[in-house]
Amino acid sequence: MDDHNKRVIETALLCAQEPLTVADLMRLFAQDISAGEIDDALIELQKSWEDKGMELVHIATGWRFQSRLAMREYLDRLTPEKPPKYSRAVMETLAIIAYRQPVTRGEIEEIRGVAVSSNVMKQLEDRGWVEVIGHKETIGRPGLYATTKQFLDDLSLTNLQSLPMLEDAAPMAAAEQLGQAVMEFDASATVETVIELDKNGQPMIEVASEEITAVTKEKAAEITAEEATEEVIEEVTPESEKQSDEQK
Repeated sequence: MDDHNKRVIETALLCAQEPLTVADLMRLFAQDISAGEIDDALIELQKSWEDKGMELVHIATGWRFQSRLAMREYLDRLTPEKPPKYSRAVMETLAIIAYRQPVTRGEIEEIRGVAVSSNVMKQLEDRGWVEVIGHKETIGRPGLYATTKQFLDDLSLTNLQSLPMLEDAAPMAAAEQLGQAVMEFDASATVETVIELDKNGQPMIEVASEEITAVTKEKAAEITAEEATEEVIEEVTPESEKQSDEQK
């Protein structure tokens, strides 16, 4: 392909608001341009931008230009609005869905060992990262969650096989792997009240950050599980949360 046609493809990609597929790029030309020629031009463009602050990437929904991660700290200074940071609960839940999909909410809770708050699932669905793709043929027919193409696009991935390889199968390790991509991970953030289980299977109370402000951290550490239930938070279990949803 000549330099003029490559410049046309480059300009279209730079001006596009959404990723463009090879079929989209073929429509740029009145003459017959084969998909193979477009692919070759895209590879050449990738190489020509290797030493630039922008890069041409192939993602799930097509090709697009984006800034390199090394440029993010500088670009962030232009936009006072910071991207949202996601809590451990959100990141672990997303990681489980990404690596174990399709998966039910009950299976997520079994892997994490804690109840999954409806707020966590709502955040992931509102962000467009997960969706229900069907129902498991078992009692109650629970929904099966899977990631979306938007999730792949936001992580600049072509497909699920492009996910980072896990050195540790633990949910937290998977969450940190995903957090190294485009998502901001805040280990101290809390968007759900959960009950952790200790080695003996006994519940351990984790108090939401907003509620900790009502008492000092020292006092919170001394409060028993029973006192925390009465004075600070209401325990969340899969059964109690289900009952709450039914009452609504």
